Amino acid sequence: MPNPPANPLEQRDIYSVSRLNGEVRAVLEGSFPLVWVQGEISNIAQPSSGHIYFSLKDSHAQVRCAMFRMKRQYLRFQPANGNQVLIRARISLYEGRGEFQLIVEHMEAAGEGALRQAFEELKRQLAEQGLFDTARKRVLPRFPKSIGIITSPSGAAIRDVLTVLKRRCPAIPVIVYPVPVQGETAAREIIDAIRLANRRNECDLLILTRGGGSLEDLMAFNDEQLARSISDSAIPVISAVGHEVDFTIADYVADHRAPTPSAAAELASPDTEELLTKTAQLERRMRMQAEQTLRRKRQTLEHLIRRLDQRHPGAQLQQKQQRTDELEQRLHRSLNTRLVHAQQQLDMHIARLFARTPGHTLNKLQSRIDSQQTKLRHAIQATITLRKQRLTLAAASLNALSPLATLERGYSITRHAERGIVRDAASLSPGDRIHTQLAKGSVTSRVIAPNADDDQPG
Repeated sequence: MPNPPANPLEQRDIYSVSRLNGEVRAVLEGSFPLVWVQGEISNIAQPSSGHIYFSLKDSHAQVRCAMFRMKRQYLRFQPANGNQVLIRARISLYEGRGEFQLIVEHMEAAGEGALRQAFEELKRQLAEQGLFDTARKRVLPRFPKSIGIITSPSGAAIRDVLTVLKRRCPAIPVIVYPVPVQGETAAREIIDAIRLANRRNECDLLILTRGGGSLEDLMAFNDEQLARSISDSAIPVISAVGHEVDFTIADYVADHRAPTPSAAAELASPDTEELLTKTAQLERRMRMQAEQTLRRKRQTLEHLIRRLDQRHPGAQLQQKQQRTDELEQRLHRSLNTRLVHAQQQLDMHIARLFARTPGHTLNKLQSRIDSQQTKLRHAIQATITLRKQRLTLAAASLNALSPLATLERGYSITRHAERGIVRDAASLSPGDRIHTQLAKGSVTSRVIAPNADDDQPG
């Protein structure tokens, strides 16, 4: 028979209370999903931390509940003892007292359960039919000419929207379509207002809005016919129903959803101060670009003027005249050289004649020499005269082709400030600036009306 252990406690797994409660809590929280529980609030406590502690009970049992501040801020009502509520919670254990409890994630009045179910069912149906598709939603006009507001004329929402619109862009006209925003007839009247706005076609953007409230208060905006009316509207619709945490069917089907009425007004209107700032920036950029363009055009014009001066007929005529003078001087030098050479030859022959022939032959040769000299002078003079006549004819022909001569006959040259010489009146537009060159002076003018057919036979 084996001996018993010396110390039996060494063979046992002994839990401390803290360990036991911790492991039980882990089992509970890991074994159950989020659950929906309905019951009556009792023993509610709301300490300064912002958390809520209460019991949820029915006729046979109760359970402790805790709702922490981060979740409490989304409540749409103030819970109190005796309220029938529907909560969504996770199961847990408060280790400090070993107490079973529910950690509340969401709470609503018990009557909202059926409404929530109907809301989710309608949302699913409309989503399947494509009413929530992003592709069918239209872009909001950046600068609306008129804004329509469908809301209660006495609610806070209309005041918030009008205040923001007045601050951002007071020049935009606003048309209010007054409707009730809750109650049995609210959905029908909102539908009528949307259709009225489309028939009148007096605004290019609609804001559908109201303040926050319970799910029951917002049910008018969860109406199927209202959703289809928003979808069918030819005017883009911004939906701003309730607070940021509130979502309605109208929000899903509208072209844009805003978290608050004020945010809807900001989406619908341009910021005047921002536009003025951007306009001033664009004006400065345009001025700089215009100055740069003008500077480039001025440089181009100066370059063209220099090229025109180089190619002007007057400049070319001066070049031709200079070349003619040079050729005339070369001709004179050549003739003089030939004449000197002939004179030298003549002197040589005379000397030879005087040395070798009698006086009669010498006199005969002298006569021939005199005759040749006379012919040579006549030939030289005829050549010079012919060259001068040709030069005069060339200068006259060149001068006849010169634009300066054309100007002297009463014609003029018209240039456009940007496009150069004007050859066709149809190329001008009213207000164009033109420059007219005359024989003496020039004229700068603006076009009143181009007459393209004035030179046609009529």
